[in-house]
Amino acid sequence: MFDVTTKSMQWGEETLTLETGKVARQADGSVIATLGETSVMANVTYARQQKPGQDFFPLTVHYQEKYYAAGKIPGGFFKREARPTEKETLTARLIDRPIRPLFVPGFKNEVLVMCTVLSHDLVNDPDMVAMIAASAALTLSGAPFMGPIAGCRVGFEDGDYVLNPTVDDMQDLRLNPEQRLDLVVAGTKDAVMMVESEAYELSEAEMLGAVKFAHEQIQPVIDLIIALAEDAAKEPFDFQPADYSELFDAVKAAGDTQMRAAFAISDKQERTAAVAAARDAIKEALSEEQLADANLGSALKKLEAGILRGDVVKTGKRIDGRSTDEIRSIVCETGMLPRTHGSALFTRGETQGLVVTTLGTGDDEQFIDALHGNFKSNFLLHYNFPPYSVGEVGRVGGPGRREIGHGKLAWRALQAVLPASTDFPYTIRLVSEITESNGSSSMASVCGGSLSMMDAGVPLKSAVAGVAMGLILEEDGSYAILSDILGDEDHLGDMDFKVAGTENGITSLQMDIKIAGITPEIMEKALAQAKDGRMHILGEMSKAITGAADFSVHAPRIETMQVPTDKIREVIGSGGKVIREIVEVSGAKVDINDDGIIKIASPNGDSIKKAYDMIYSIVAEPEEGAIYTGKVVKIVDFGAFVNFFGKRDGLVHVSQIENRRLNHPSDVLKEGQEVKVKLLGFDDRGKVRLSMKIVDQETGEEISPES
Repeated sequence: MFDVTTKSMQWGEETLTLETGKVARQADGSVIATLGETSVMANVTYARQQKPGQDFFPLTVHYQEKYYAAGKIPGGFFKREARPTEKETLTARLIDRPIRPLFVPGFKNEVLVMCTVLSHDLVNDPDMVAMIAASAALTLSGAPFMGPIAGCRVGFEDGDYVLNPTVDDMQDLRLNPEQRLDLVVAGTKDAVMMVESEAYELSEAEMLGAVKFAHEQIQPVIDLIIALAEDAAKEPFDFQPADYSELFDAVKAAGDTQMRAAFAISDKQERTAAVAAARDAIKEALSEEQLADANLGSALKKLEAGILRGDVVKTGKRIDGRSTDEIRSIVCETGMLPRTHGSALFTRGETQGLVVTTLGTGDDEQFIDALHGNFKSNFLLHYNFPPYSVGEVGRVGGPGRREIGHGKLAWRALQAVLPASTDFPYTIRLVSEITESNGSSSMASVCGGSLSMMDAGVPLKSAVAGVAMGLILEEDGSYAILSDILGDEDHLGDMDFKVAGTENGITSLQMDIKIAGITPEIMEKALAQAKDGRMHILGEMSKAITGAADFSVHAPRIETMQVPTDKIREVIGSGGKVIREIVEVSGAKVDINDDGIIKIASPNGDSIKKAYDMIYSIVAEPEEGAIYTGKVVKIVDFGAFVNFFGKRDGLVHVSQIENRRLNHPSDVLKEGQEVKVKLLGFDDRGKVRLSMKIVDQETGEEISPES
């Protein structure tokens, strides 16, 4: 019944296996990839005809994590996987970015790639396994895909690169100083196609070395996919790109001059209007048959790209008049909003981000239910890109893949410089509102986020800035690397290369290639040029920071204290009775974890002190010889019991009340009376012995023996 083909190899510490022919046999391509005991199924289907009027490539990639893969049931009220998690969205983007440029130019048939995690061993991350499975399924499907690709993850520990580090090694790198890198690289046999990373101030040489190491390590995986395809691939789909050379010649003749004049305008809105007018003029000069041609959009884009690209490579001048390594003018402002905890407005040319910081307590941490376990995050970054930022109208809804991806890139860049939670026990939420966009708004979010947190008083290790680089690579091998690219340069160029970091090194790197990869030499030059741009931006940002910012009066104050773990139960009390009483009496929020770390939060310093004192009185031990203020709680014939240290009581013997003989303690004491006592010590049974007579009841000072 089944015609199964299987290929295996040793890859790093694990065995990688690719299997096809048993499952999902009606899909155009289906592969189950297994690394260790992590298995991902990738299924590919594609339409045999292009939809009428289709002028873009409709590729859709889905990545799904099924909770059964790790022997779990989804949390929450609805025990079924619902909308994609952040991890699923980001992984779908990771797979989409390197495969999209490798389809034959002109192929616009609908393609669906679905990756489903079937088994997770909690050691090998399924995202790279999914990428390999998707590449293999595409290679087998017969679709016009110029792959295969492969991908891997690289760590950096003790100066050595590590292939496919475990999930635990990559979990919360900020708390693991041994690990300085989480790098994902995808590429073909000849070139790198995509890079995504979270780093801890790596040098340009270390980062480039990691990319080269990754490209070397994926070579045997590409060979394995090719070996599988030789035995199991379907017949290639008969696709011939449309020849629209005559249409392009007509478009060029009709509008080359006007289009060149439009691209010579430096202002974005004026240039956009002029380009639209040039397109309309071209269409007016074409025949009805030419206007009905489905390749008209491609011909117009080819004309625009040729004008923008050719002039930059030949003259070194860009459409806004800048040189290739020039950064647009920058204006930084902090403290924009009066009631927020921190805010900054970062403007670079026609790209602008308003970034706001909010400080919260442990109650505000985000609870994340993941395949490999549940954990909390105390640093959140949310990125919003409304239509008005590019002068357009459009539907406004929840965050899309782009918003999630850009926000995560900025998150990776900034979290490397955050203070330890023990030093700054706050939950930090950044919201980046993109108010203008013409170029990299994610890098504006990095710069604005750094300034906003500094304005909120967050003690960052250093400021972080980011810059987006572009590439124009001509067929003859000539190229130009562009710093701080515009939207048009991103749209019509060959590379989007974003680098963020501090003065000391890189904290995040993201690269997307629209052609069949770039060489290490080009990447090395791009990294060096990006460093110069980053240093320039950091210099401009420093002008907006005049010193340590005042902590907002509207932000909660948080004080931490450590208590012995065997005292946690006493602080909480039976059914939480004690900790509820502390919260009610003090007015502060109190959070205690299993390690005995207590966080006390309130905008009011007196509330924090009151809660602190109440907790201290529970967990601390009274000191022999110390003087305390207490309250009489019970009077008996032989003395009085005084509550002097939290819930702790002690006996003041009748002989220790005054320096005279008393008939009964009630002669001078009554219940509820406040008294000052000295702790004499403990008797053989551990009972507390107190004295009043050697303490001045007015001043609280000990009475000297001479007195």
